[in-house]
Amino acid sequence: MADDGTRPELAEVLERLAATRDEGRPEAVARRRTAGRRTARENLDDLCDEGSFIEYGAFALAAQRSRRSLEELIAKTPADGLIGGIGRVDDAPCAVLSYDYTVLAGTQGAINHRKKDRLFDVIERLRLPVVLFAEGGGGRPGDTDVATVSGLDTMAFALFARLSGLVPSIGIASGFCFAGNAALLGCCDIVIATADANIGMGGPAMIEAGGLGKHDPKEVGPAAMHASTGGIDLLVDDEAEAVAVARRLLSIFRGRTDRWECDDQSKLRDVVPEHRRTAYDPRRAIEILADTDSVIELRAGFGRTIVTSFARLEGRPVGILANDPRHLGGAIDRDGADKAARFMALCDAHDLPIVSLCDTPGFMVGPKAEENAQVRHFARMFVTGASVTVPWITIVLRKGYGLGAQAMAAGSFHAPLLTASWPTGEFGGMNLEGAVRLGFRKELDAIEDPDDRQNAFDAMVAEAYQRGKALNLASGFEIDTVIDPADTRRVIAGLLGAAPPPPPRPGKKRPSVDPW
Repeated sequence: MADDGTRPELAEVLERLAATRDEGRPEAVARRRTAGRRTARENLDDLCDEGSFIEYGAFALAAQRSRRSLEELIAKTPADGLIGGIGRVDDAPCAVLSYDYTVLAGTQGAINHRKKDRLFDVIERLRLPVVLFAEGGGGRPGDTDVATVSGLDTMAFALFARLSGLVPSIGIASGFCFAGNAALLGCCDIVIATADANIGMGGPAMIEAGGLGKHDPKEVGPAAMHASTGGIDLLVDDEAEAVAVARRLLSIFRGRTDRWECDDQSKLRDVVPEHRRTAYDPRRAIEILADTDSVIELRAGFGRTIVTSFARLEGRPVGILANDPRHLGGAIDRDGADKAARFMALCDAHDLPIVSLCDTPGFMVGPKAEENAQVRHFARMFVTGASVTVPWITIVLRKGYGLGAQAMAAGSFHAPLLTASWPTGEFGGMNLEGAVRLGFRKELDAIEDPDDRQNAFDAMVAEAYQRGKALNLASGFEIDTVIDPADTRRVIAGLLGAAPPPPPRPGKKRPSVDPW
């Protein structure tokens, strides 16, 4: 019995447990401090409510007993480089897994693969949201105490991918995240990366082994590049901000809150400029419309013709799609269509109603645009929109032209629960100027004087605008109504409040959420 009265078997457990904690690993902690980074346990402590984390496999060690002493393994490979378990975030249950870069560079060892398998099974059974800190170098070749040749029969990737569409998953990348670690990260619904992250399906060693030369790890998949190509959803400054954003995202997936505030809704009347061809930032409309400080934009640097954001309306979480007229005049290009379609599926999988703020002249056209198979990419918006079962409301802020406008309304203006327009709305099979040029080319070409021709063109456009303006469209019941912009929030909240809550589901609503 120990001097303090602790029985020896308990004392051994407590001593081993202390060796896994940051306090028992001062050299490893010092290395992280030198690198300007947090430890894995500091990130976990920041995310989880105090004292709530229940760890699985804390006593696991690397499968290297044939080449290292037990004492060295305890000191150098605690938890086999993967800390995982179940905790609470803002008093709600959540599974958390974090690779530990201080243990063999956060690589995936034989035992930590088994830990993942165990945890992914528990997550599926309990239907828990999961946060994955994915820093690390991928597969570990140095484990010797395993009867395996290739390791390709590991189940972790299949088991984690199977969670897609069942539970919300958030991946966080900071520092180096390569190979198997990156594969798991890419399976997540939402990927957050710190500014110093490097993410790649192969790290420098694998690249060199493939005969592709030597590269510094910081040359491989920098976060800024991924932000511009859609490889990540949110770019943040550091791990502290990543944890804070993950906490906000988990809140969105948990459902409605009772407390909320909002901006003066009359400000929406001034969002759209008086001149119909002047661009504006739709984010201002989103910020005014949504509950104060509730907006989280995804993939801001990619597919910039479309804005995709989570937000709350009267405490209810929603997904908001919006065209951005500052990019290509709001025309939807290939990347914007991919971004929008994937966001629709994400919202539907997790029962988030969709609010679509439409201001588009349609899909991007032209020989150059067709070089990237955009016909198939654009079709994703129609196919995905038609499969969505969550409440969908479309509000046309200004332009509602052609197939692009229909795509912003789940395929048809009569497909959403409501399709309404602000008074600034204008509609047509294509943009008004183009329609006049095509439809009245013969008449315009017959006018010899350039000034007279321009005057005739302007008059025809003005007449087309009167014919296609929101009130006229509503009079023919092609849209449901025209509303005062200041009433937008009230109308949306009222309709969402009338919709029944999503029924309990025995399994997934969608087979998976497309990672792209």
